Amino acid sequence: MYYNITRANLKPARWRPARRVGGDATRPPAGATSPPAARATAGATSPPAARPSPEAGRPSPGSGLPRGLWVVQVGIFLNALGWGAVLPFEVIYLHSGRGFSLGVAGAVIGVVTGLAVLASPAAGPVIDRIGARATAVGGGVALAAGYAGLAAAHSPWQAFAAAAAGIGNGALQPSQSALLAALAPPDLRHRVIAVSRVATNVGFGLGGGLGGLVAAHGLAGLVALFLGNAVSYLLYVAVLAIAVAAEPRVEPIPGGYRHVLRDGAFVWLAGINVAIIAVGWGFFSWVVPQYAHANLGLSPALIGLLLLTDAFTVAIAQIPVSRLLEGRRRTTAIAISAAIFTGSFLLIAAAGWMRVGVGYGALLIAAIAIGIGECFHTTALMPLVADMAPAALRGRYMAAVGLSWWIGLALAPTIGTRLLAVSPGAALLPAAGLAAVAGLGALALGRRLPVAISRTPRPAMTARELSSG
Repeated sequence: MYYNITRANLKPARWRPARRVGGDATRPPAGATSPPAARATAGATSPPAARPSPEAGRPSPGSGLPRGLWVVQVGIFLNALGWGAVLPFEVIYLHSGRGFSLGVAGAVIGVVTGLAVLASPAAGPVIDRIGARATAVGGGVALAAGYAGLAAAHSPWQAFAAAAAGIGNGALQPSQSALLAALAPPDLRHRVIAVSRVATNVGFGLGGGLGGLVAAHGLAGLVALFLGNAVSYLLYVAVLAIAVAAEPRVEPIPGGYRHVLRDGAFVWLAGINVAIIAVGWGFFSWVVPQYAHANLGLSPALIGLLLLTDAFTVAIAQIPVSRLLEGRRRTTAIAISAAIFTGSFLLIAAAGWMRVGVGYGALLIAAIAIGIGECFHTTALMPLVADMAPAALRGRYMAAVGLSWWIGLALAPTIGTRLLAVSPGAALLPAAGLAAVAGLGALALGRRLPVAISRTPRPAMTARELSSG
C-alpha cells in the first residue's frame, strides 16, 4: 500500500526536494528552513501555480496552525452554528409548522439522511478528480438550496424535492476532511482535527440554544431558522471560495475504490470505526436516552443535560487530548477510546440498579467519560486515514471512512432499540462487548502499520523519537 513511510519530514534539516510514493511529497521536513513558496500541502506533486498561498502555510503566532486553516475553522463553526439551530426542529417544522403528518415529516428527513449515505462514496472520485475545496463548495451550495427550499415548501412534494439536496451533505463531509488533510502539514493534522471538533461542538451547542429562541416565534421563527441555515452554508462556501487556497493537484492513480478495498489495514480500520461509532456515538445518542427515560424515569430535561455534558466535554478536552497523544501510538489511542466506551456502558447498565439520584450521577460520569473517549478516537482516526491514503486517492479514503461512520450510526438505533425492547442488559452489555472487541482489533492493527504512520507526530519530531518504543 502507498503508506507515507518516509521519515524525512520528521527530522529537522535544511529542506531539499524529495519524491515520495503516494505520501506527502515535495513538502519540506518539519522544522526545515525553507522558503514559504516551498511549503506545499500534503500530497503535492504539482507545479508552483497549484500550491497554496504562503499565508496558508504560515503558522499564526502561538497557535501552531497555519493561518489559512484558521479561516477554514471559522467556516466550520458557521456551518455547525446553522445546522445546530435547525436540527432539533426539522420534524417540528414540517409537522406542526407545515401540517404534514409525522410519517411524511420523518420520511422527508429520512430522504436527506439517506441521500447523504448514498452520496458519500460517490463523492470520493469527485474529490480526487476536481479537488476537495471545489467539491465542498458544490456540496455547500446544494445544501443551501435544499434548506431554502424546505423553508418555502408548502406541500409534501416540494419538501421531498428540496430534501434531494441532502446529496450535498454526503459530499460536504468527506471533502471537508480531505481539504483539512491536504492543507495541514502532516505533523499538525491531529491538532487541526482537534480544533475543527471544538468548532463543531461549540457551534452546534450555541446553534441549538439560538434555535430554541428563534423557534419560539412560531412558523415565522421556524422558517427563519431554515433560511438562516441556508445562509450559514453560503457563508461557509464563501470562506472556502474566497479565503482558502485550492489544494495542490496530483497525478491520478489507477484502481479507484479497488485500490482502497485491497488495502487490508484500512478496511480493518474502517470495520473498527463502524463498531466504535455505533457504540460511542449511536448507542449513546439514541439508545441511552430511551433507556434513561423508560427504565430510570428521567425527564427530557435531564436527558438533554446528559447530551450537553458530552458535547461540552469534547469542546473542553479535545485539544488537550490531541497534545497528550503526540508521540504515542494511534491505534493505542483508539483502543483506549474503546476501553472507555466499554467501562462507560457497563456503568450505564449498572445505573439501572441504583437509586434514581445516584443512577443519574453515574450517567453523568459516563457522559463525561464518553466525551473523553470520543476525543481519543477522533484525534487518531482521521490523521491516520490521511497518512494511509495516497494523495491521489485521499478523497476515496475519506469517503470510505465517512461511510463507515454512517453505517455505525445507522446500526445503533436499528439494532439497539430492538434489543432494548427485550431488556436494558440485552442492549447495553452487547454494546460494551462490541467496544471491547473493537479495542482489541485496534491493538492488533497497530502491529501491521508502518512505524512512520503508527504514532501521532509531535511537531519537529525526529525519526529516532518516532521509532522508539
